[in-house]
Amino acid sequence: MENTAERNAAARVYLVDAYAMIYRAYFAFLRSPRMNSKHINTSAIFGFVNSFTDLVLKQHPTHVGVAFDTHAPTFRHEIFPEYKANRDAQPEDISTAVPFVRRFVDAMRIRKVEMEGYEADDIIGTMAKEMASEGAEVVMVTPDKDYAQLIGENVTMLRPKTGGAPEAIALSNLKESFGVESPGQFIDILGLWGDASDNIPGCPGVGEKRAKELIGAFGSIDGIYENIGLVKGKLRENLEQNKERVLLSRRLATIACDAPLGLRLDDIAMTEPDWEALESLFAELEIRGATDRIRAAMGFAPAKEKETSRQMSLFDTPADSDETEQQTLTPMATAKTTPHKYHLLTTADEVDELCRKAVAAGLFCFDTETTSLETTDTEIVGFSVAMEEYEAYYVAMPHSHAEAAALLSHFAPAFGDEGVAKVGQNMKFDMEVLSAYGIEVRGRKFDTMIAHFLLHPGRKHSMDSMAEELLHYTPIHIEELIGSGARQTTMDTVAIDQICEYAAEDADVTLRLYNALRPQIEANESISKIFHEIEMPLVDVLTDMELTGVCIDSKALGEFAESLKREIEECGERIRSLAGGIDFNISSPKQVGEVLFEKLKIDPNAKKTRSGSYATNEETLQKLAHAHPVVAEILNYRGLLKLLNTYAEALPKMVSRKTGRLHTSYNQTVVVTGRLSSSNPNLQNIPVREESGKMIRRAFVASPGRTLVAADYSQVELRIMAHFSQDEHLLNAFRNGEDIHRATAAKIYGVGDSDVTADMRRKAKTANFGIIYGISAFGLAERLDIARKEAKDLIDGYFDKFPGVKAYMDKCIADARETGVVRTLFGRVRELPDISSRNAVVRGMAERNAINAPIQGTAADIIKVAMVAIHEELKRRGLKAKMILQVHDELVLDTPDEEVGEVSEMLKEQMEKACTLSVPLTAEVGTGHNWLEAH
Repeated sequence: MENTAERNAAARVYLVDAYAMIYRAYFAFLRSPRMNSKHINTSAIFGFVNSFTDLVLKQHPTHVGVAFDTHAPTFRHEIFPEYKANRDAQPEDISTAVPFVRRFVDAMRIRKVEMEGYEADDIIGTMAKEMASEGAEVVMVTPDKDYAQLIGENVTMLRPKTGGAPEAIALSNLKESFGVESPGQFIDILGLWGDASDNIPGCPGVGEKRAKELIGAFGSIDGIYENIGLVKGKLRENLEQNKERVLLSRRLATIACDAPLGLRLDDIAMTEPDWEALESLFAELEIRGATDRIRAAMGFAPAKEKETSRQMSLFDTPADSDETEQQTLTPMATAKTTPHKYHLLTTADEVDELCRKAVAAGLFCFDTETTSLETTDTEIVGFSVAMEEYEAYYVAMPHSHAEAAALLSHFAPAFGDEGVAKVGQNMKFDMEVLSAYGIEVRGRKFDTMIAHFLLHPGRKHSMDSMAEELLHYTPIHIEELIGSGARQTTMDTVAIDQICEYAAEDADVTLRLYNALRPQIEANESISKIFHEIEMPLVDVLTDMELTGVCIDSKALGEFAESLKREIEECGERIRSLAGGIDFNISSPKQVGEVLFEKLKIDPNAKKTRSGSYATNEETLQKLAHAHPVVAEILNYRGLLKLLNTYAEALPKMVSRKTGRLHTSYNQTVVVTGRLSSSNPNLQNIPVREESGKMIRRAFVASPGRTLVAADYSQVELRIMAHFSQDEHLLNAFRNGEDIHRATAAKIYGVGDSDVTADMRRKAKTANFGIIYGISAFGLAERLDIARKEAKDLIDGYFDKFPGVKAYMDKCIADARETGVVRTLFGRVRELPDISSRNAVVRGMAERNAINAPIQGTAADIIKVAMVAIHEELKRRGLKAKMILQVHDELVLDTPDEEVGEVSEMLKEQMEKACTLSVPLTAEVGTGHNWLEAH
């Protein structure tokens, strides 16, 4: 019989901190939450299940325990009632997720461990100590750094990391990971430093760096106080005056290892899950394929395939099935476990044959591998093609640009064939790369990233995340080939067989995504129309715009940068003077907070961030702008610094070495309302009205012998509001060509147009645009710097005079609450899962989005329609003008001087007829040698 000690030594015990993993999963999907058809946010449970499955697959545990916190006070609350007092309320979606996580753990037949009076880390600490003493190998699974104090012989820590493998921390790399010599020193560092999230006070004036320095010098808190005479100045005074506080903090930070659990190793042994309970849970949550992944991870055979008839229950078994039949497991999780055929091609003859196959297929998926992500300054390493699922081809390119172009030319007939459909993921990038080699991609196109964005705008649209969501497949991560961070290499340094597997998989997976997404697109008439008639034609437009680029006057920007530096220095001097002569780093939020709230005491109720520093973000400071003149100067300082760093100094460095022009990237799948965004550089955020912002626009210039022609929609969102609301007063004002803000002021204040003052018009204008965004009386009062009652009266007056607007807003919210979505005039969807949230703040934000998303989304659709039409019209007329910029509701064309008249007329015509509303669309056109003159 096996010896108990030997059996324990073979045990691989994994102890999971449930809430830490749930929170981590929730926040990982915060910007693009996973929602099912019942409008349940499944992010936390989905992330927890994925993390747990990966743990089983890669770590092979023999024993698992999952520790949960309870709501009962702990011994820490008894010795310090303020413990965790400043914690934010648990997000509602996490509260919803926890019962599902508990059901998952039960269905896995894994032991849940919890005990009133103790936290999860105390439970794990106790189990780790006891089971390690029995000879087992114990691994604590948590992102919480506090567990480092428990590391010891046979006890290690596994910290999940974003974008890479989890970090394993043992005694051997404790110092490298946390900067301490021994686990016990971690407790002492926390005792000195404190922990803002748990409201552990620590010692005033001692942060993480100083705490590590003290413990490094004296070994422990006890060592510090035994040698307190060696500590100098203010630090010694703080330590002496706060000794009890420091010792209390150490006690609070110490994980208890003596919880009376009474558990043995056998109590947490892994066993076969309750497959029926898992299937039921995942069906309820609409998480597909999870049970198969768990079966594969644990080495169990897959369940026998069920009948696909719609009349049968998902869990029914056909009468003639053999319940005892076992199948050989063929996991569908990664390239290593999925049968596939990926071919490496290197010769012209092989590429010719591939070209013939692609044309004969009538549709192919393609992807490029490059030396960088800058399309104008990159070289192609190879390209991959797929026509059938699980089979793909990778063509390796010669290093010479000319030789690569020659080899690519053998596939050019397939790329250029109008009758052959092309599929890709973020095709715009690949099309721009290929253009540098004389290849034009023609014909019907299907971009999987854009398709998924239209169907689910709030989710993630990378190939990897879509593969996991739709195919239950984990592709090879590029970091596995080229690494990450400072040590990242480039694709041309990777072994050709590795690139082949990676690149061919990209084409294969994208083709599988196409087959999954295309039926969903075609099943929705309005989404299909947006996809085929707006978004996909726009890919060609944006490709052309990005390749063309824009000319920049680098000399003018350099002069402006020097002017900004002088202004920043002068502003800094004013700030220090207003702060009473205190010399501090104005760019440090921490130091700004200390000066404003500790030295100047401008807000006794100043909020702090999770790190314990004062909140000094722009929103916070804007609210305090009138509390002290230094606040306005700090805001001004930050604005000037942003102009300098983001534009004046940065733009000249971003000019392409090859073209001498600036090439921004336009993004179709970032803003959930459908608006285009831009990056590298972000042109959407250039200040428009401030003089400093105008200097940036002045640096965008026309090409030699050309003129910039710019057109901007006039009050397009207000016109859309008039159309949606059918408010007779708004409709009449726009139809009669009135000054809409003056007309609004006249209505609200009950005066004639001629009696509207500048202040009345200003307030009416703010109300007009604010109400589109569902602004509150509080928000309007802040924006106009007026009393809240006056703001409320202004809004009430607005709704009284424009009842159609109020009725429309109420209907938007009611419809969203019923369906969970809102739509633009064109049918673009915005999901609003929080519209019925019990949290008033969260619900309020969703209600504002319900009002604004249809308006902003319709404006986005309109200008995209115009861009596609203008692009086609330029080609049809044979004009040489080029569209080079799109910013919000404005388009800019770089136009030969002789075409300025015709282009100006055509631009206005196409923009104004892009959509038929109940009121006229109006575009204002201007020309100039630079963007400022033209706008």
